[in-house]
Amino acid sequence: MKRLGLALAIVLVAACLPSDDDSRRLIRTKGSDSMLIAALAWAETYQSVRPEVGVVVNGGGSGVGIAALIDGTVDIANASRTMSEEEIARALAAGIEPAVFTVGYDAPAVIVHRDNPADSLTVAELAGIYGESGEIESWTELGIEVPGCDGGEIVRISRLDSSGTFVYFRQTILGEEREYKHDILTAQGSKDVVGIVAKTPCAVGYVALAYALPADVKMLCIRSGDGDCVLASAQSAVDGTYPIARPLLTYVAGQPRGAVKDYLEWLLSDEGQCILRRIGYAPVRAISCPEASASRPGVFSPKRPDM
Repeated sequence: MKRLGLALAIVLVAACLPSDDDSRRLIRTKGSDSMLIAALAWAETYQSVRPEVGVVVNGGGSGVGIAALIDGTVDIANASRTMSEEEIARALAAGIEPAVFTVGYDAPAVIVHRDNPADSLTVAELAGIYGESGEIESWTELGIEVPGCDGGEIVRISRLDSSGTFVYFRQTILGEEREYKHDILTAQGSKDVVGIVAKTPCAVGYVALAYALPADVKMLCIRSGDGDCVLASAQSAVDGTYPIARPLLTYVAGQPRGAVKDYLEWLLSDEGQCILRRIGYAPVRAISCPEASASRPGVFSPKRPDM
């Protein structure tokens, strides 16, 4: 899996699209950095499926993509969270009725340095670490001695507030009204969070599942209440057992038509969903992928496809 910078943008066959040929079409997408790696893979493959269609891919965060859709500068907004009431109101005021499609599922992973002996955290402990007025400030308060972490103070890594992962983690772990602590370090994308945590023994962070590679960081098991401790995975994302699971969404302005409709249908086809699975996210339904296209061999069978 290639490491992709968050400022990365790809324009596929755009240079080959003559303005006097209406049969050729450019689809503009922007949004979730968590979905960027999937959006790039989809766009690259679609070039061979529909050579006459170019796909432009940009990240920037879910909020950035949604704002661009409202402004009319993109055709598709990728989002790892739902639109807020304020965003929906702005869209309607601009004459846009957003239509949303679930294109996959993610289980945002809580990660620490590979030398950290911790194996798990509870949702309450995460709230105590990240939430304002939370009382957990050091690993030693959790009974954990981290090699290379002088003093044991927890270094909290978060995402920018334009990130859908930032919003979703806050809502799920801290609740609707609670904010993050003020001393949190922010990173632009999941790749950047991984880079910081991999080099910082005291650190803890959260990232989209596709970025939580065991060669770089250690993923923690998460427990909610008295339930079982569950690792982030494609399966736990769709069966609802992972406490921080979420859908991956695409928003369009009204019901999709033409090239955009064809592209979204392809994203939800077996070919598009196998690409998503290969990256490490969960497809929206049961699919069987060729060995080379699957992150794990065999048939993936989600238990709750309508989450």
